[in-house]
Amino acid sequence: MDLGLTGKTVLITGASSGIGAATAGVFAAEGAHLVLVARNKERLAKTEAAAFPHGVRVQTVSVDLSVGSAILSLAEQFADVDVVVNNAGAVPGGSLFDLDETAWREGWNSKVFPYINMCRAFYLSMKQRGGGTIVNVLGNGSVVKRPNYMCGGMANAALDFLTETLGGRSAEDNIRVVGVRPGPVDTPRYRDIARQRGTDMPKLLAGMPFGRIASAEELGGVIAMAASDRLGYMSGAIITVDAGLSVGTRQ
Repeated sequence: MDLGLTGKTVLITGASSGIGAATAGVFAAEGAHLVLVARNKERLAKTEAAAFPHGVRVQTVSVDLSVGSAILSLAEQFADVDVVVNNAGAVPGGSLFDLDETAWREGWNSKVFPYINMCRAFYLSMKQRGGGTIVNVLGNGSVVKRPNYMCGGMANAALDFLTETLGGRSAEDNIRVVGVRPGPVDTPRYRDIARQRGTDMPKLLAGMPFGRIASAEELGGVIAMAASDRLGYMSGAIITVDAGLSVGTRQ
């Protein structure tokens, strides 16, 4: 299916690995030009190289998005982007009592505030240009509500609110704001966390719907679809991609 993304310019944060890198590959295959943003230059280069066979323009930016002024500079430099995919940042797990205030603030500074600042900066530039689309990659921790994922779940709940509320009024500016809410995704980070916890991956996967977790490429496909005109009447809504984990009996 042609998503109508050929020639569009898409900025993706957290593009050096995992969901971000896979999403870049999907957009490149659809003919979209890329602006890839992450802190790790070496891994960004790998994502960039993977997009070259598709013949699209690729620019990379190594920046720490926890610094608000860096986001303002990014928005000024790339004021012509058509789509922004907010994907960078990781909030730690743990109960209310497992993380102290410093760890909690560091986690939110890595994701919640960068999403807020990215939405603010790029929404304004899109409004000046006459329109655009923002896709926020969230997490099903906001709806599953696990007590051992308090910090991350609350962070995702805040970003759910941001996405739904901003997207609920953005049509008047010809802007769509949508969210994609994954459950477990097979990324290097997920595998690392599982190893650190001593998790038996075969047993974990066997207990999942369809006997597996989502691939990063599957998420990339949903993100690209959400950003395309195929879902052009969608704003202020969130697509959950977790095979029913957040609404079923398996948790």
